[in-house]
Amino acid sequence: MDTLDALLERRSVRAFRDKAVDKETVISILEHAKHAPSGVNMQPWSVCVVGGSRKKQIEEKIIRAFEAGEKARMDYSYYPQQWEEPYRSRRKETGLLMYRTLGIAKEDKAAQAEQWKANYRAFDAPVVLYFFIDAALEKGSWLDYGMFLQSVMLAATSLGLGSCPQAALAEYPDIVREALGIGGDKTLLCGMALGYEDKTAPINGYRTPRVPLDAFTAFYDA
Repeated sequence: MDTLDALLERRSVRAFRDKAVDKETVISILEHAKHAPSGVNMQPWSVCVVGGSRKKQIEEKIIRAFEAGEKARMDYSYYPQQWEEPYRSRRKETGLLMYRTLGIAKEDKAAQAEQWKANYRAFDAPVVLYFFIDAALEKGSWLDYGMFLQSVMLAATSLGLGSCPQAALAEYPDIVREALGIGGDKTLLCGMALGYEDKTAPINGYRTPRVPLDAFTAFYDA
């Protein structure tokens, strides 16, 4: 697939077919994504590819913690403490779009909670990628990591797979680290659902909008 086409085709997939992703395909995705740039070639990424019973074990422990009212404790703050415009409106619009697509009313907190638990199951994708970074590294390496994550998703798209990068999969990092034997010196950045998109699922039928180019770009050519 052409790179420009892959950029437009990629989206966050939230329902997957019951079809396995073979190990060779995952290896191909990561072999290509590892060519993402990084400052002084640090290559700060560390990936755990999880499926089968190990995936189920992790998601069940996380869902039990969520249902027990255990507060999520990410290794870092993903979102701002105080929401300002235009980000507050964009966040609200995204949530309303998703729940409207699913037919979940704004006041139906039980249905919303059930949908949120789907995050912890990685939307039933057959494979989850967990992304770790050395806790000692600074913001530049996190910037590098973002380019690596995008490369993973574009490579997956080009091979006909869907993906969804998920901060929710990093909300209970100690559970994930314990299950995978990862030390506390590694920060869990996020997870990513990986599999074949269920194109019949309503949740995959909506796209979040993008602001026009002139809303975020200024040209200085004179």
